[in-house]
Amino acid sequence: MKLAHDAAIACFPAAACAVATLAYGVRYVRRGAARSARVERIGGTALLGSGVMTGTYWALDPVVRALVGLGITPNALTWSSLVLGLGAGVALGGGMFGLGCLLAACSTIGDLLDGQVARATGRGSQRGELLDAAVDRYTELAFVGGLVVYLRDSLPLVVLALAALQACVMVSYASAKAEALQVAPPRGLMRRHERATYLIVGAGVASLIGDPWPELIALGIVATAGNAAAILRLVRISRALG
Repeated sequence: MKLAHDAAIACFPAAACAVATLAYGVRYVRRGAARSARVERIGGTALLGSGVMTGTYWALDPVVRALVGLGITPNALTWSSLVLGLGAGVALGGGMFGLGCLLAACSTIGDLLDGQVARATGRGSQRGELLDAAVDRYTELAFVGGLVVYLRDSLPLVVLALAALQACVMVSYASAKAEALQVAPPRGLMRRHERATYLIVGAGVASLIGDPWPELIALGIVATAGNAAAILRLVRISRALG
């Protein structure tokens, strides 16, 4: 019964994704692809194309306008993202992958919305960026940390989760270090939104089929591609420093 309820919870983000995809498909047929200045600036990758990113920002645009109209602040969204992200980690540690998927998806959406609301209202600030970056790290640590707790009886799987966690930390560290050294952060795979997408989808599919293997595959992708991307970033930064 517990597994059935958890799988039902995973259906909510899956249904929301399906509705958003259908809506964007209708928009694409009628008016062509949407445009996003942010997506054009940061670009897509082989692991998460710019079309998916653009469609996501397009689907969230009505939500942004509603939040602005209600007077919701970017910081409020960031703090909400933290609470939801920590909750996702707790759920995953207890083996509730569907609930973890839902909470993590809402947390990630909150992370997307805070920046959009900040830009729409002109309320962006360095303090807000600092808070956002810190919350990103805490929510990622909570998500993978929850998986470490869940996998604690298997040393190889714990090592796999820790390797994925290392990738999350090192990719973000490389980009932050580049900015600190006044070097243009090199582009590459396994940025924050890509890691979140793979890990959240893995959790959702694992809940729906009642087997953790999809999440383990997601961890493997993040661990392998992420650590390789982090090393490549560090090499490029070193070369840029001469």
